Amino acid sequence: MRRILSTTQRELTVHFPVRMADGVVQVFTGYRVQHNTTRGPGKGGIRYHPSVSLNEVKALAMWMTWKCAVVGIPYGGAKGGVVCDPKGMSAQQLETLTRRYTTEIELLIGPDRDIPAPDVNTNAQTMAWIMDTYSMHHGYTALAVVTGKPLSIGGSEGRNEATARGAVYTIIEASKHLGMDLEGARVVVQGFGNAGSFSAKLMAELGAVIVGLSDTSGAIANTKGLDPNRV
Repeated sequence: MRRILSTTQRELTVHFPVRMADGVVQVFTGYRVQHNTTRGPGKGGIRYHPSVSLNEVKALAMWMTWKCAVVGIPYGGAKGGVVCDPKGMSAQQLETLTRRYTTEIELLIGPDRDIPAPDVNTNAQTMAWIMDTYSMHHGYTALAVVTGKPLSIGGSEGRNEATARGAVYTIIEASKHLGMDLEGARVVVQGFGNAGSFSAKLMAELGAVIVGLSDTSGAIANTKGLDPNRV
């Protein structure tokens, strides 16, 4: 068992071209890794980031195997990513990149094989593009090929803040163990994307004081507290 779980089941590396706004064709590298699908279809997000690497995706796919198993969800572990800087790309370029990437990994994913989800720098719109591209290739609407879709095409209520709620529930339990009162506790949040922003809002609702926030663009601090809803 240890030998089986110490390695990945499948690894796919793809290279695909995308025409940028200046007309230059840039070749991007993407990955999709299935660590283990013994318990069911692979499950794991897709991230867009300049530092994405095969080793990182393999490690994250392994974590998904453990996470699904620990909470008794009948899925295996998988993960994907594209090496890119989405913050410097237009919505049209991101759509083109997503659809090309989906075309390349389409042989691995599917409702009964491997189900992607949002992750770093990807969101419900990204999942809609993946679902649409996969559906066009297969000739029928395959809503179940991804999770984290917009509500209008079968997404789940509460999905946007789900990761943050998980983090906050963990903080609540940790504070009980430490005998710490979250009312008035000072909190700094590193990363103010989907998970970070919702975590800050939820912590503020619990009475914590958000004294610092940061992301890749910089950081702000206020010892008297920040309002996450206004940042």
